Amino acid sequence: MSTKKKPDNVVFDLETEKYDAALKPYATNVGAPVITVTDTIAWKNRSINKLNQKVQTRYQEIKEQYERLMQEFEYNNLIYNAKFSFEPIIGDTYYLYKRDNEETFLSLIAPNQCNFNSIGSFRLNADQIWEEVV
Repeated sequence: MSTKKKPDNVVFDLETEKYDAALKPYATNVGAPVITVTDTIAWKNRSINKLNQKVQTRYQEIKEQYERLMQEFEYNNLIYNAKFSFEPIIGDTYYLYKRDNEETFLSLIAPNQCNFNSIGSFRLNADQIWEEVV
């Protein structure tokens, strides 16, 4: 075949020496729409921001749950190490006090009925876990 170069708007494959415009997966004529690359940077940035906000929010929720759990553990540890001479009944409210010698004790007497140094009011739930009564 001729080594003469074809114009740019003619789709000719030099290896097969055939016109193959109809076989291309994209438009090849001059009047075809321009092929443009879609700008995905804005979409990616929005998605990254949404993900970061979701992760930050979830992190804060987990952190708050952990802090509540640790506070519950501290109260339970304090109560179970306190002195008391009765068996607590599930669902009843009890009061935790601290003596002058830093010793803690659990009592049935409410803070407004005595002059002890009150730490807080607690209720024993069905799982044998002490919950603070606010």
